[in-house]
Amino acid sequence: MTIRERYRGVMSYFQEANPYADTELVYQDPYQLIVAVILSAQCTDKRVNLITPALFVKYPTVFDMALAGPEEIYPFIKSCTYPNNKSKNLSGMAKMLVSDYNGKVPDDPALLEKLPGVGRKTANVIASVIYKLPRIAVDTHVFRVAARIGLTRNAKTPLQAEMQLVKNIKENQRRQAHHWLILHGRYVCKARKPQCDKCGITAYCKFYNMNKNKQHVD
Repeated sequence: MTIRERYRGVMSYFQEANPYADTELVYQDPYQLIVAVILSAQCTDKRVNLITPALFVKYPTVFDMALAGPEEIYPFIKSCTYPNNKSKNLSGMAKMLVSDYNGKVPDDPALLEKLPGVGRKTANVIASVIYKLPRIAVDTHVFRVAARIGLTRNAKTPLQAEMQLVKNIKENQRRQAHHWLILHGRYVCKARKPQCDKCGITAYCKFYNMNKNKQHVD
């Protein structure tokens, strides 16, 4: 099977099975999404969605959060991973949005990456979800699932994986590719025990076919 055939089969399945895939983070506006994505680093969306309601009641706008120091934000996010760093990043991010961008979340990924706590993955999420740009966000889950399926080959970093995915995924499918892969990894292609019996892309999956062949030999 060629890499082009694998991509075509996988993307066609996802497009048909889940055409409206979207983030599972709960948000109302760009400010709330950037906060949620910063909190989601090494943390589950489920946990983030439990944290953010009280946080947004306390800080309903970026202007409100910009007035808060890390020590004030910390109690609201202490149950997530790395709360000390994230409270500093949230405070710094809000202050920079207010001082440099009049409180508006920029649509340029390069500008987004200048914000505290915002790396390439977070910038790509904001750009694709809020501004509908054809960006692919590669987090640890997407990195793992893409390699397992065989969509990426010998990618050592998320950036290398992103470049391979962008090269092979049609522009009009890139926005959702992140959601397709992360949801597939979350509910079907789980890290420790992939549920291949529930998977709709086994015909195209490198991992499944390698293991099927081994079982056949055994």
